[in-house]
Amino acid sequence: MGNGTSRLYSALTKTLNSSAAAQHAEYLESPDPEHLEPIDPKELLEECRAVLHRRPPRYQRDFVALRTDHPSSHPPIRVMQWNILAQALGEGKDNFAQCPVEALKWEERKCLILEEILAYQPDILCLQEVDHYFDTFQPLLSRLGYQGTFFPKPWSPCLDVEHNNGPDGCALFFLQNRFKLVHSANIRLTAMALKTNQVAIAQTLECKESSRQFCIAVTHLKARTGWEQFRSAQGCDLLRNLQNITQGAKIPLIICGDFNAEPTEEVYRHFASSSLNLNSAYKLLSADGQSEPPYTTWKIRTSGESRHTLDYIWYSKHALSVQSALDLLTEEQIGPNRLPSFNYPSDHLSLVCDFSFNEEPDGLS
Repeated sequence: MGNGTSRLYSALTKTLNSSAAAQHAEYLESPDPEHLEPIDPKELLEECRAVLHRRPPRYQRDFVALRTDHPSSHPPIRVMQWNILAQALGEGKDNFAQCPVEALKWEERKCLILEEILAYQPDILCLQEVDHYFDTFQPLLSRLGYQGTFFPKPWSPCLDVEHNNGPDGCALFFLQNRFKLVHSANIRLTAMALKTNQVAIAQTLECKESSRQFCIAVTHLKARTGWEQFRSAQGCDLLRNLQNITQGAKIPLIICGDFNAEPTEEVYRHFASSSLNLNSAYKLLSADGQSEPPYTTWKIRTSGESRHTLDYIWYSKHALSVQSALDLLTEEQIGPNRLPSFNYPSDHLSLVCDFSFNEEPDGLS
């Protein structure tokens, strides 16, 4: 291991114990970036691959160009959406029937997660099921130039797992050299006038190159069959909040999330027909531009096999264009034992899109 990667070893392997993480009682805003030496992303990627040298290589995924007739004078904004699978849930609650226990060990799985992030180098990173924010993602990503915010679930199921690392929640990171934070809101979603266990983060950012502003939001709605109306109510509450934050869609919007809802659900229709004038970016990969991918999560639990489309990146179609999107893993790549695996660290696939501002936004009608 060369000098560069050996310098990073302590940063990559350092892990706070759960009692240390629990000292962050508020679990809301991350502190000011630590005065630590910046990390070269290429060096950290090399370090991750050194830790993973006994595992099979990561899957190859390609970007699909979607809009080549819309030149922009500024570099695109790369947004990554990913439910990374909370460590406590993966090891303690999710009952992945075909995934070897060794594949879920945090020491290596965190390197697989970091490898995925580093491979695509997003400008903005929206994550769900984050239960290692303070000991892994915030320290490392801050040294890569990201500013982060974490908002946990009030009653995280991770806390029911022995030797947990605190609650899981949503995290939002953006590169500080590209964006300036204008406004930030942590939203505890309501349903039927009741506060729920699901949350969202919404931040208004200003691009330093263009001075254009936009709002980026991340959320994770209620899981499981039978909760469709509950998810619908949560989605309506989030849309109401975003309506206010974006001043009625005057500020362009990108919403990332694990909605735990197929496109046939009411909550999906609420977003598709919202006055915020949203479109789902991954529909653009389909032949007709109208169909969502066949799956964004594929797993085998003790209760059976589960293949669903639950994860989305919504955007203001009057103000933003999708330049390209990362294609999904094929069934052959995923393999018969499905996800997670030695090759892939989560039961959900990451979604990555490159956005640009429309130079002359269309009307909202």
